[in-house]
Amino acid sequence: MRQPFLRGLWLAGSVSAILMSGLQTGAEAYESGTVEDGAVVRGKVTFTGTVPDPQEFELRRSLDSEFCSAVSDGNGHRLLKEVTVGPDGGLKDVVVVLEGVEKGKPFTFTDAEVEASLCQFLPFVTVISDKRRVTVFNRDPVAHDIQGYAYNQTGVDIVIHRPALQESGTTDIVQLVKGRKAFTMQCSMHPYMQNWGYAVDNPYYAVTDLNGSFVIDDIPTGRYHIQAWHPILGTQERDITVKPNETVSIDWLFDAKRVVE
Repeated sequence: MRQPFLRGLWLAGSVSAILMSGLQTGAEAYESGTVEDGAVVRGKVTFTGTVPDPQEFELRRSLDSEFCSAVSDGNGHRLLKEVTVGPDGGLKDVVVVLEGVEKGKPFTFTDAEVEASLCQFLPFVTVISDKRRVTVFNRDPVAHDIQGYAYNQTGVDIVIHRPALQESGTTDIVQLVKGRKAFTMQCSMHPYMQNWGYAVDNPYYAVTDLNGSFVIDDIPTGRYHIQAWHPILGTQERDITVKPNETVSIDWLFDAKRVVE
């Protein structure tokens, strides 16, 4: 079973925590404007093979086991389901994004929100944007804390320092190293509470639903790099060219062999 790699410093907040993304990509700022005769990219992300088993945690080994057992397997365990597949094989929680778009439709990104609810961080995958906030609210009557880390295939960086705890919540800066866009959060008190964030720098992205479907519209004519990222199954990518008013269909296929060990 794949074990969580998170350890070390933590950000504590009994009510809420606000994390501000300071994404350091070195790229020029995105320019919002009007797109004429924009193209559309749509498709589906499908999973094939045997769905990986959830991570399993013994409730008796963590705090607040009575309250947190409200979502359990009935045998004293909490399960962390990291790969969610729909009834027709669609893969949920995949971030599909066009890279390198410098100018296009308005980037009307709102601040992202994560909830600690019944000892879960929801949603499992959150998209944030450069210089925007992700606010973590605690809806539970028990305390939680947050460990935050940036991650890629070469290792893990601590991205949240330990601030002073405030009754109304705690604020800190998430500073991602150049070239890194993914980060993850975990509660050290309840290790089965984990979720992921992905930072984007333009509005041309989508997160797949339970059907695995995605649509990205109003794309300026040109050649782009597109990638599909799943926090557990990895990344697939390719180059595409879109023409005025064109609809391009792209399907992705992920399998269990891509699970990060």
